[in-house]
Amino acid sequence: MPPVFGGAPKCARCEKSVYHAEEAQALGKVWHKTCLKCEVCSKRLEPMHVNDNGGLPYCKPCYGKNFGPKGYGYGGGSGTLASDTLKDGGEGGSEAAGGDASNQ
Repeated sequence: MPPVFGGAPKCARCEKSVYHAEEAQALGKVWHKTCLKCEVCSKRLEPMHVNDNGGLPYCKPCYGKNFGPKGYGYGGGSGTLASDTLKDGGEGGSEAAGGDASNQ
């Protein structure tokens, strides 16, 4: 029986050997530091900042967009209210400034 070489664990993404100096452990798997990337945007991730869905790594923004809560009023509702307030405030301010200018 021939000797078995390459006893290092295999990377979860590229399936090549991962040596200790280049190892990152996340989601119960071993990765190269350069292979631990978000599935959507390919941003490199730190092992402590990985979101998991189906055993695949995601960054926080991509995880929220793809798997977070959905529906009316979540995220978009508060943004719409803030922009409406700013829009009304901006128009009111310009009218008041225009009124002041015409009075002078």
